[in-house]
Amino acid sequence: MDLSNLKPAAGSVKNNNKRVGRGQGSGKGGTSTRGHKGAKSRSGYSKKIGFEGGQMPLQRRVPKFGFKNINRKEYQGINLDTLQKLVDEGKIQDTVDLDVILSTRLAGKNDLVKILGRGELKAKLKVSAHKFTATAKAAIEAAGGEAVTL
Repeated sequence: MDLSNLKPAAGSVKNNNKRVGRGQGSGKGGTSTRGHKGAKSRSGYSKKIGFEGGQMPLQRRVPKFGFKNINRKEYQGINLDTLQKLVDEGKIQDTVDLDVILSTRLAGKNDLVKILGRGELKAKLKVSAHKFTATAKAAIEAAGGEAVTL
């Protein structure tokens, strides 16, 4: 074995790329396998996503509807039965404010909190939140508690 008969291992070297655009003698010159004229023959061509050959694309044919209100305020809802469950477990005693809600992980620190009226509340609680539904407020006051809007 010497330098004159060194070869790479069988199958390790693959070079079957077409060498297009290298003159007429190569058999792949001229139009360089791109055919004649049209967008696909030009340099820099890339098909746009959703392009249908000039036909009106589906995305533009289908009617649009609805709208997104950019000023919408998103509230994190907490139901009365959730508060009652926390009272039963001994996690809250007499007041429910944002600190308690954060510590029990019912809402995040940047969330606006709304108390909703599902379930029933037996405990007397002073609840502080950004909003209350009418049924929730009535249920809290019926149980002898207080609903404080922040």
